[in-house]
Amino acid sequence: MTTDQTERRPTGRLEGRVAIVTGGGRGLGREHALALAAEGAAIVVNDLGGDVHGRGADAGPADEVANMIVASGGQAVASGHDVSDWAEASDLIDLALESFGQLDVLVNSAGIVRDRVFWNMSEDEWDDVVRVQLKGHAAPTRHALAHWRKRAKAGQTFDASVIMTSSIAGLMGNFGQANYASAKLAVVALSQVVAREGGSFGVRSNAVSPGARTRMTLTVEAAASDPAYQAPSDGSFDWHHPANVSPLIVWLASAGCPATAQIFHIEGDRLLVSAMPPLVHEARNGRRWTLAELDERVPALLVEPLGVEDWVTPAVLGAIEVAGPHRQPE
Repeated sequence: MTTDQTERRPTGRLEGRVAIVTGGGRGLGREHALALAAEGAAIVVNDLGGDVHGRGADAGPADEVANMIVASGGQAVASGHDVSDWAEASDLIDLALESFGQLDVLVNSAGIVRDRVFWNMSEDEWDDVVRVQLKGHAAPTRHALAHWRKRAKAGQTFDASVIMTSSIAGLMGNFGQANYASAKLAVVALSQVVAREGGSFGVRSNAVSPGARTRMTLTVEAAASDPAYQAPSDGSFDWHHPANVSPLIVWLASAGCPATAQIFHIEGDRLLVSAMPPLVHEARNGRRWTLAELDERVPALLVEPLGVEDWVTPAVLGAIEVAGPHRQPE
């Protein structure tokens, strides 16, 4: 059930658990669905089947992944629900409950891009990306939380996991992706709120920023044309394969996982644990600040923003042009 050259050795740690994977028909979501199923979870493979810009619909990718899981002895159903639609997201949660009787894991992986420098970005390009990337995480999570809270009030205990997909574009910003970056940072904040609100009845939430070769990253010409970004032909470790991210997703989905309200970045064999903006300096004045005092004291407190080189490895930097006016359409 995997396209990765690295053999997975299932441990059955997700036996008896039910997971929804949005965006599960292709790329990262596909690999997550296959990895979760390999560990014994029953899967709702959700994918509207549009292109990377959110246009069109095709039931084929979700059906294919669900059929692969069933053919390998697992349990799966396909879903074409639009997760950015409040009512359809509710129906998605109901599908999991009707098909498998419960819900334990929600992996939010659906997303689109509409890249453009901000001064030329249209309202539709802004709205569509924020709708899919942010509301597409929020809507299914809201309905899953309502289900878990209702069941908890009825006396049922939970060890449920919500997994949000963020991006280094959200954590540090990226040229030409004001819409995408804004939504991806908002997803981190949403995860923090879900962890706080859901924690009282057994729901954890974590955000994962993945680095991998997907349809979205291959829209970058430098990545698509660079041999170093492609799968190696000699069978060596494929640093950019999306399946490299999936073990972390399985771990976060596991019952008894200690992580909640965490922020991860993972690519290749490299796992980073990040945090919401930390307190770096504090200055006190004992009264309202004057402009002269701010002029004198604040410059020494300013911090150097992290660059993309702090997040990704030299191998990735060499394969992808991460920023620059030539990267994005105007």
